[in-house]
Amino acid sequence: MQPNSTDTPLTFSSLSLAEPLLLAIQKMGYEQPTPVQQKSIPLILEHKDLLVSAETGSGKTAAFLLPTLDHLLTLPLQKSGTRALILAPTRELAQQIFKQCQQLIEFTDLTVGIITGGDDFRLQKNMLQRHTDVVIATPGRVLELMEQEIPNFENLEVLVLDEADRMLDMGFSEDVLNIAGHCNPLRQTLLFSATLTHFGVIKMADKVLKNHDVVALNTLHDGHRNIEQQYVVADDNDHKKKLLAWLLLNETYDKALVFTNSRLLADELRGPLRGQKLRVGVLHGEMDQKDRNRMMDLYRNGEIKVLIATDLAARGLDIRGINLVINFDVPRNGINYIHRIGRTGRIDELGLTIALVKSSEWNLISGIQRFLKQTFKRRNIKELEGKYKGPKKLKASGKAAGIKNKAPEKKPEKEKIKVRHRDQKNIGKRRAPSKDGDTQAPK
Repeated sequence: MQPNSTDTPLTFSSLSLAEPLLLAIQKMGYEQPTPVQQKSIPLILEHKDLLVSAETGSGKTAAFLLPTLDHLLTLPLQKSGTRALILAPTRELAQQIFKQCQQLIEFTDLTVGIITGGDDFRLQKNMLQRHTDVVIATPGRVLELMEQEIPNFENLEVLVLDEADRMLDMGFSEDVLNIAGHCNPLRQTLLFSATLTHFGVIKMADKVLKNHDVVALNTLHDGHRNIEQQYVVADDNDHKKKLLAWLLLNETYDKALVFTNSRLLADELRGPLRGQKLRVGVLHGEMDQKDRNRMMDLYRNGEIKVLIATDLAARGLDIRGINLVINFDVPRNGINYIHRIGRTGRIDELGLTIALVKSSEWNLISGIQRFLKQTFKRRNIKELEGKYKGPKKLKASGKAAGIKNKAPEKKPEKEKIKVRHRDQKNIGKRRAPSKDGDTQAPK
């Protein structure tokens, strides 16, 4: 484990872990949790699904083992069967996790076993039948055992997918999803990856995680090398609509995906684009499942070339040939941005993403660039150049520098004239002439 680098270091005892685990940590010589442990452990202890991006050597193994073991210790066994399953891509990694788990459960009654290819099948079968609490395994051997209906994952409480990006690169995607499909649907699922920019990781997260939180600790600037990321500034939504139509009519693509932040706007954009002779469809969460499936089939088969979608509808969207993604609305955060652009630039394909940015969205796109540690290419469309050119002044962060409003100047107060009640009663009455010829107020 690496030393903690934050200004206010935490201790493992401050993470509210069970006493037997703290004794094991002390014996192993660990003093302070690493950043990935500080951020992940509290969320896992709340029994939340989690997607974690952390580099190798960052202490991620203990980040999922400690809260998982704490869960098994603090919640009594309800039913028989394996309680926690940890999948790893290679035997070597599975062995490392197994050894660390053995050390952490030294002062507990928990049991741990390992299932990898090349080891004694009969011993692994017996281990599973003894209802071992924690099982660490590679996907291939688990599937072999599942064919004999040996593992009992119906009551599984925690499923961990470690180095998910590597498992996917090794071709384990379908195997992992198959195993997850045989696990207790009410389980907690933790997905750890070296990057969030791997398309398969995003796809798998969509399928196995529920209402998950995200912890991103590694640098993201190495991802999306095969995606060109651009942005175009716009005056307002009307200007954006013109820019969108121009891009869809002039860019070269097989399929285009347009993102909005609301279903109302998605529906609103469809008509004008169809008026430009574009084959356009809409996908959002308010549509019936039957209509959504039909729209997906039309898009998949190329009968429509442009799909306007919301984030919710696009989760899990896995269609080949999407090589243009346009963010009509800038997404609300960096994670949503990754989900959106991850639909293009798959494997050996090239992709183009374009964000349309109005003044109120400048700070959003700047924050996303900082989050990804990337700089997007600014693009100008001469035919539709608008009045807005971007902020006149920028902060060091790239965000717009606000202009402090001066206090409004106070206008000089008019001199107040006192009006007496008896004078008001005489307004409009004719004054009687005096002896000197002057008029007098009536008595």
